Amino acid sequence: KPGEQKHAKEPSSLQCMHLAVVACGDRLEETLIMLKSAVLFSNRRLCFHIFAEDSLKPEFEKKLKEWPSSYTKKFEYNIYPITFSVGNAQEWKKLFKPCAAQRLFLPVILKDVDSLLYVDTDVLFLRPIDDIWHILKEFNSTQLAAMAPEHEIPKIGWYSRFARHPYYGTTGVNSGVMLMNLTRIRNTQFKNSMIPSGLTWEEMLYPLYQKYKNYITWGDQDLLNIIFYFNPECLYVFPCQWNYRPDHCMYGSNCKGAEEEGVSILHGNRGVYHDDKQPTFKALYEVIRDFPFEDNLFQSLYYPLQSKFLDTVHTLCGRIPQVFLKQIEKTMKKVYENRVIVYLGANHRY
Repeated sequence: KPGEQKHAKEPSSLQCMHLAVVACGDRLEETLIMLKSAVLFSNRRLCFHIFAEDSLKPEFEKKLKEWPSSYTKKFEYNIYPITFSVGNAQEWKKLFKPCAAQRLFLPVILKDVDSLLYVDTDVLFLRPIDDIWHILKEFNSTQLAAMAPEHEIPKIGWYSRFARHPYYGTTGVNSGVMLMNLTRIRNTQFKNSMIPSGLTWEEMLYPLYQKYKNYITWGDQDLLNIIFYFNPECLYVFPCQWNYRPDHCMYGSNCKGAEEEGVSILHGNRGVYHDDKQPTFKALYEVIRDFPFEDNLFQSLYYPLQSKFLDTVHTLCGRIPQVFLKQIEKTMKKVYENRVIVYLGANHRY
């Protein structure tokens, strides 16, 4: 009507939380279980950005369509081919794990995305993504990415003992869970060891790789450590419960945040979901994998998990089940309460 102010509807890309993952080789199932854990517990809408080999695209589409509509309405997704905008694509593909270097190019490819959470395929969410998404608001004016330390104890950390290249802080950072403000990354001139003036993110990647390729062991993670060594003011470091790995318990518990709050994001690196070296991690993976979407979370997820944990007490990680169960129990209680309140509220109106 004349005189009325028009309110532009916020684009869906701004309304949702963006989650990116790179899947190659045999990582289809692992990626789907990670996405499942994200959808099970999150509150806001999710936008998945799945970078995959061409052969995996129809598999992802088929599997995601099989999920019940009560869950598929909580997210949208796009599947992208593996592409590298600078340098030799074959070199990038072979850097550490297949296609892992793709994450370095997310700011270049996803030009319309402001911020996102990148995770490795072997990650499981034990609480809503909403909670780590809020950390973006804690960034100061120079911070444009967030990661957790690679280790809590320098004297037994990998970087502090073996690295032959610069790395962030005293123990380096682990890039398996990485919050990124892509807008800031695209607009920043980064200090570097190659030229006195700054370089953009895209300009820096290939020369940096060429300079350090004979000294790096962990591929793209090492390149990120080198970048933030020269630009420490750009990195926000979040605590270990947001990227909890076997290293945090296999030699004894050394993640204080997880002891106090429980594990928020589980990172099953070292292939522990698929062998018997860390049965606690494998138990969580299998229970989420086998959970029928629309079953009761306590009966079909939490109680089977408690039961499986009884078989892991012979391991150091298995002796601290409360660390693994605290957040997931809290999250399920919230999900249950929300559903009951919504259900009762709906009935109350009639």
